Amino acid sequence: MKIVIFGLSISSAWGNGHATLLRGLFRALNKRGHRIHFFERDVPYYAAHRDAESLPFAHLHFYSDWQVNLELAKRELSDADAGIVTSYCPDGPDAAHLVLSSDLPRTVFYDMDTPVTLGRLARGESVEYLPPEGLAQFDLVLSYTGGAALDQLREKLGARCVSALYGCVDPENHHHVDPSLQFAADLSYLGTYSADRQAALENLLISPARLLPERNFLIAGAMYPSPESWPANIKYFGHVSPPEHSAFYSSSPLTLNITRASMAAMGYCPSGRLFEAAACGTAVLSDWWTGLDLFFRPGEEILIATSTQDAVSAIAKQTAMLRRIGARARERALDCHTAEIRAQQLIDLLEAPSDQREDMQAAVCLSESA
Repeated sequence: MKIVIFGLSISSAWGNGHATLLRGLFRALNKRGHRIHFFERDVPYYAAHRDAESLPFAHLHFYSDWQVNLELAKRELSDADAGIVTSYCPDGPDAAHLVLSSDLPRTVFYDMDTPVTLGRLARGESVEYLPPEGLAQFDLVLSYTGGAALDQLREKLGARCVSALYGCVDPENHHHVDPSLQFAADLSYLGTYSADRQAALENLLISPARLLPERNFLIAGAMYPSPESWPANIKYFGHVSPPEHSAFYSSSPLTLNITRASMAAMGYCPSGRLFEAAACGTAVLSDWWTGLDLFFRPGEEILIATSTQDAVSAIAKQTAMLRRIGARARERALDCHTAEIRAQQLIDLLEAPSDQREDMQAAVCLSESA
């Protein structure tokens, strides 16, 4: 297939948390012989933190103005098999109109931020990346979040055929490596500052650090307002580049996963970082949300914390036990959550008749919980 995609940024993993996931997906698609064209607006914010000017597995088209870009986009769509628009595409409505008006076998909208989209709609706010008429005209609507979010995409935006396409990991880029002294910690956390994650970070890492001054903690991520106020046993990195993620996760026996409140409320919302850590064989301590046990078995493949005491107890577990949990998580990630698997799920959905896609979604969930 030739697949043309209009989205946010895949050139800057610093600026877009989904960039690493999309790169893995595109690499897997390319391995299967599919051709990927990705259109990205050349925004100074992302350009200043760009870690990929080009990609060997996808054609990356930068543009500064939609109207200037229009003719090239039309040419690439003219012989494409599928056109995809993602959430937070800077020219979302225009890109959607172009895709829907092109003679394409499949038109797709991929909402990689479904809880954000639905939350803004519920508050009566405009969602600038959505076409004003909703999603009813697309052949297929994909969601990064499953569960009730799929029903709401139908009810609130008119989506006719909806399927979850969850996050994943590229084992070529995320795997166990030798530990790095700079990332050594008893509990680590990798994530950009978000106000609706901060309370959980306080409960599950910062407060435990105060209670356990003999232990070492690590937080990595941009835009934290006052890291200098944290306890002295918390080391802070403003940014860890994607090539360093494996070393980051491999250097601690336990790493923390925190979900944004809007996503946790929806459930069925695994982050890409959850799979990355698991692929490195690192035990994950996570907050709880409905559906988490679909992806990893609590107590066997992942640890759950709802309080500071839960986190303290997890940190106190013997290293051998944490290694066993990490090893089982790695097995599950490689069996069920790789970019190769998601790429095949995407192709199956694109190739299937529309009346069969709902049944395929059920099969995807069953296979992952086996």
